[in-house]
Amino acid sequence: MNLLSPLWKFPFLPVQGLVKIAELLQEEADRRTRQPAALRQRLEELQEARASGLISEEEEARATEELFGEVFGVPPTTNR
Repeated sequence: MNLLSPLWKFPFLPVQGLVKIAELLQEEADRRTRQPAALRQRLEELQEARASGLISEEEEARATEELFGEVFGVPPTTNR
């Protein structure tokens, strides 16, 4: 057993901890955005914005497509 091995790892512990925290935050964000209630709420917000005239029909369609792309991992299509 090499007693110096932990000493070489010691300076990297804060970085490893930061990486672990970032991974946990990413997992939580993914979990929250994939919840059906969150998806439904975001779709309702888009519909309300469209109904009140804040966004056009094309903007609503594009935002809906982007939303489904985020949730289901489908890249958005670009029609330019």
